[in-house]
Amino acid sequence: MRGPLFYSKILLFGEYGIIKDSKGLSIPYNFYKGALKIDEHKTVATHSSNDALRRFTEYLEELQKRRPELVEFDLDKLKNDVSTGLYFDSSIPQGYGVGSSGALVAAIYDQYAFDKITVLENLTREKLLRLKEIFGEMESFFHGKSSGLDPLNSYLSLPILINSQDHIEPAGIPSQTESGKGAVFLLDSGQTGETAPMVRIFMENMKKEGFRNMLKEQFVKHTDACVEDFLKGDVKSLFGNMKQLSKVVLDNFKPMIPKEFHTLWKKGIETNAYYLKLCGSGGGGYMLGFTEDFEKAQHALKGHKLEVVYNF
Repeated sequence: MRGPLFYSKILLFGEYGIIKDSKGLSIPYNFYKGALKIDEHKTVATHSSNDALRRFTEYLEELQKRRPELVEFDLDKLKNDVSTGLYFDSSIPQGYGVGSSGALVAAIYDQYAFDKITVLENLTREKLLRLKEIFGEMESFFHGKSSGLDPLNSYLSLPILINSQDHIEPAGIPSQTESGKGAVFLLDSGQTGETAPMVRIFMENMKKEGFRNMLKEQFVKHTDACVEDFLKGDVKSLFGNMKQLSKVVLDNFKPMIPKEFHTLWKKGIETNAYYLKLCGSGGGGYMLGFTEDFEKAQHALKGHKLEVVYNF
């Protein structure tokens, strides 16, 4: 058996903000992918993935008992496949903010859910929200709390525009210009980050009035503007808003930025060579960079690993 491929995703805008109803924009990233497979020889290499799937199956069984109206799985088939050596063969790095658990959740839903909503049918707003809710419940096994957006992106393999918590839609994004000098890129921090502790820090901060005001008046404002600029293809305005967003994150989300990158982050804002933002929950993994001149950014970030995600 070999299941279909599911891709990683990148949340271009909206990390943390979407918890508080900012806009968000998520795009599939086909460079990394994963698929369900069965290893009948049960080799050492697939053992930890198989073990995680066994625990995930127990969780899905509980979820089905708790919310039978939401989703039902072919648990007998899933349990049988897990005992035969089911694992998730994936190139998606874990703890990097590019949706490794999201792709796995999408693959399990695709393979084992009864009455599943398929990509081929007319995806109404109700269906998208239902999928998001199902995926949120499924992915909570990995993160403690999940919006369901990562698996949704992976499952549909379409850019998704988040207007608010209960208003999401597939989005058309401007096509890339291959010869463009500008780029969105991933910057490798060289360390993994864990989502749950970062979300806990954020939730603690949310108890402070000053932080809540900053989130609404600065973070959400600039995030929304960046989403609108990006969708319209207004590069000039996008970089103005990106600079503001990068500043706000550096000033207010320091624990989510690995310490050794604070100076590099500031350097981007001061030189305008690039602007950095969080990719996912932060704490490690990738950071996202935006630049109007990728060669200039490469030079400024010499010695760091960069991967281009999108060309302007």
